[in-house]
Amino acid sequence: MHAPCVRVPTEEGEATRRRLADADLVAESLDIVVEDGALYVPVTDPDAVPEEYEIVERDVPERETPTTPADILGFEPSYGRLGDVVILDEDDRARAARIADAIVESNVRAETVVNRASKVKGETRVRDWDVLVGESTETVHREYGCEFALDIAEVYFSPRLATERHRVVQQVEAGERAFDMFAGVGPYAIPMAKAGAEVVATDINEAAIDYLRENAERNDVTDRITATAGTCETSSRARHGRSEVTEVRDLAADYEGWAERLVMNLPHTANEFLDAAVRLAGDECVLHYYDIQHESERYAPGEAAIRAAAEPAYDVTVETRHTVRSYAPHEYNVCLDVGLTRR
Repeated sequence: MHAPCVRVPTEEGEATRRRLADADLVAESLDIVVEDGALYVPVTDPDAVPEEYEIVERDVPERETPTTPADILGFEPSYGRLGDVVILDEDDRARAARIADAIVESNVRAETVVNRASKVKGETRVRDWDVLVGESTETVHREYGCEFALDIAEVYFSPRLATERHRVVQQVEAGERAFDMFAGVGPYAIPMAKAGAEVVATDINEAAIDYLRENAERNDVTDRITATAGTCETSSRARHGRSEVTEVRDLAADYEGWAERLVMNLPHTANEFLDAAVRLAGDECVLHYYDIQHESERYAPGEAAIRAAAEPAYDVTVETRHTVRSYAPHEYNVCLDVGLTRR
């Protein structure tokens, strides 16, 4: 079968295979080939392979079908992956435990298996988890050449948004100034810094900012990232769950007119922070504004909110109207890429 492969010297083969496997990039249905002093590792997504590796196209034999959870269970279970944590969403705990056991018995790589025990809740958007296998909810997730350490019990992170994050990061130019207003553990901020931007990142969740700082070190971008956490006890507003407003507005005063790119990935309530975004915006700025809206009117409410906040001080140009994913029945997660030009 013809497939993209990473080619490395045989002495580097095992370390390379491990690194690609950790990033879920190894094509498990295809065999690794050794030929003329080189190892050829078939990969699932050549665009996500770290840049230092050489990618070639070649014929590789198909591998014997591995044992899957479905082989053991007799049905195809639904589960997600985040690093070496496998995530279930089962209402029946006995069924969840059965699936977890099958995952352990199969060829699926997993250190921990968890089941969702609550919806996303609170300002930090974390969940409760029922740990079925393993002990730690901490893991390392890899996407598009970046590593992100995180604990799913302490921070919010969605691996399903990797393609969307990459879409935005591809627009970043070296030397520009980017501000990530709701940064989490850095899935926008880290790759923007790797692209050469100077990045300021903030989040109300202090655990997330701690991981962001660790991730900046992991990805060798500490010199291009300033990370700031909000506090939860600085004011009466903070005690009533509005510390994020206070923190972003304080930073807006410090970085007024600074940003050439703004990321606002807080889709349910980003409109509440547009006044701070406009203060942060420089003379020329691109705003990536995320929203959740009904299918009948996906973009108009966000565009109206941006215009209300930015005009007449800025000319507002909607460059891209982009549907990220389905969020709920008849509701969509969308992004507006908006150019702001000071008048």
